[in-house]
Amino acid sequence: MKTEEAINKLTEKFSSDTLGVDLSQERRGIVSIRPSAILAVSEYLYRSEGYRFIIASAMHTRRGFEIYYHFSFDTEGMILSLHVILDSEKPHIESLSNMFSASNWIEREMHELFGINFINHPNQEKLISEGNWADDVFPYRKDFK
Repeated sequence: MKTEEAINKLTEKFSSDTLGVDLSQERRGIVSIRPSAILAVSEYLYRSEGYRFIIASAMHTRRGFEIYYHFSFDTEGMILSLHVILDSEKPHIESLSNMFSASNWIEREMHELFGINFINHPNQEKLISEGNWADDVFPYRKDFK
């Protein structure tokens, strides 16, 4: 299945939760979705379409906290990323850790560095910063003027 076909199938199924699509690369696609749809879309990719969760990455931009959840369709060599934008004031999103154990540590890291709350995460304790900075300091947050 080609990347465009896979994304068309996904966006058709989740049309009310899809906010945008980027197909600028042949074997890579990005689908922007509503944060509230992350569990349903991830479960669909994994259980119905055979994608594997790889990793997630985050950044703080003027639009809010942006997270990219990266999935691989190994037999085709495709990478599909789900993109969400969270509120800058109270960033929160449902955790994928109960579906994918591989997301546990990266969600903990994003919580620690950005202050993103991963709802229903089994263990949001510190991972890397013990003693390095105060509990209410999130070193990767930016002050936008």
